[in-house]
Amino acid sequence: MVETTHIHFNRTADEQVTNFMNQSINLDENALSREFVIDFIETLPAESIPDSTKYNLFTYLCNIPSIDFSIPSGIGFIVDRIRSVRHCILFVTKFEIFNEALAKTAESSESSEVNIKFDIVKASLAEHPEDTMFYQAYKQLYSDASRTFRRNNDDQVWKATYVGMFSDDQGGPYRDSVTRICADLCSTRLPLFILCPNGRTNNGLNRDRWIPNVFPPNRFMPVDIKNQYRFVGQLMGMSIRTKHYLDIRFPTLLWKQLIHEDVTIEDIEAIDISSFAIINEMEENMQKVKSLNECNDGDLNSNCGYLFSSIMTELTFDVVSSTGQTYELIPGGFHIQITTANFEDYCMRYRQYRINEFRRQIEFIRQGLYSVVPSAYLTLFTAHELEETVCGKGYIDIQMLKRHTDYQNDHESSPHIQRFWSVLSEMFSEEQKKLFLIFVWGRSTLPYRDEDFSTNFEITDLETSGNVDEALPSKFISINEL
Repeated sequence: MVETTHIHFNRTADEQVTNFMNQSINLDENALSREFVIDFIETLPAESIPDSTKYNLFTYLCNIPSIDFSIPSGIGFIVDRIRSVRHCILFVTKFEIFNEALAKTAESSESSEVNIKFDIVKASLAEHPEDTMFYQAYKQLYSDASRTFRRNNDDQVWKATYVGMFSDDQGGPYRDSVTRICADLCSTRLPLFILCPNGRTNNGLNRDRWIPNVFPPNRFMPVDIKNQYRFVGQLMGMSIRTKHYLDIRFPTLLWKQLIHEDVTIEDIEAIDISSFAIINEMEENMQKVKSLNECNDGDLNSNCGYLFSSIMTELTFDVVSSTGQTYELIPGGFHIQITTANFEDYCMRYRQYRINEFRRQIEFIRQGLYSVVPSAYLTLFTAHELEETVCGKGYIDIQMLKRHTDYQNDHESSPHIQRFWSVLSEMFSEEQKKLFLIFVWGRSTLPYRDEDFSTNFEITDLETSGNVDEALPSKFISINEL
């Protein structure tokens, strides 16, 4: 922290600190006690936006944070130390502090409601990315999303109108539109995300994870693509605020970067099992040559050179990206052959590229996220906690759903009700449970906690004039009724 004090302190700030302390110290007292120092520190601003009236005589002090959790890693020693033990801080503690910050920065629910028109026929065909539900929402919402997405728990952020369907949005079309937007994100209909290499090769773990698309390094990304990534982050922020969770499947490395946590080689291998296979094999072969060679350095260099010339003649200073495209690691890298002299430099640059391959894209997502929610306390969450805060639990908790179910003219102990829950919990796969939830509620995830339920699921007796066994179930997604 000492190295960065010049950002906040100048001569005027120094004088105001002295005056502030002089007014706080009773000169008739003895030496400063430990309690006084603690009390003094606690009087310093701790709010994200300090109350300037409290420091009207010391205006420079109101912008000097004692601990700023919004800064990236490597800048603040104390912040880095606290973040290093974030997994030891109880989630309920972090969530309570974060919720207070959300409440203080929320937009009034009485503010004007945003009306969004969706052409779902065009979206169903999706001949172009601009036809998708995501892009239609992006074009109509992005410019003011940093304000309109700051809603309270379970608020409806926009009113969805499906063109030609004469729908009256009482919550159902809105939830359905969010579900469709998420489906677009984890698909090939948009140029923003691609299925991870493990998924494309059907090998390794996390085969269902979608990673940011890859763009040529050292070239500017299109402005519209940058803004679409920011909009993805804003949707995440909306999800956190309203508790309407997003059905998106992103890898750990994305969630890590959003909270300023370093991405590791293991994170890359988790979505691309063969990402470092070539250079790992090369390093192993080099080590074998060195360990088996008992000759002088000249013979060692000769054997290593023979190793490269015999099995690695086609390798140059380039890298195959996660999309299968080849990029230079250094200018002119396509024409620079790997040798014993530059091998270590090649391995360093190769690993550096793979670890930072998605950094720009995720940074734009982070910018969008923190335009909707306060950044400071969110960086105390772990990557897994952030993912659950945005996406909810990774499974449909049937027991939780039962706790929040009402029965119209029926009872939980009725045989047909018990059979219903038995089939849903024991015979449905996770994907089928998700489809059931979409059918009755228009959303694919449950609230994360019991207290986040604003309306209960309702089961009502089916009234039909014909044979009940030949009737299909009906639902009203606006009121979550089956």
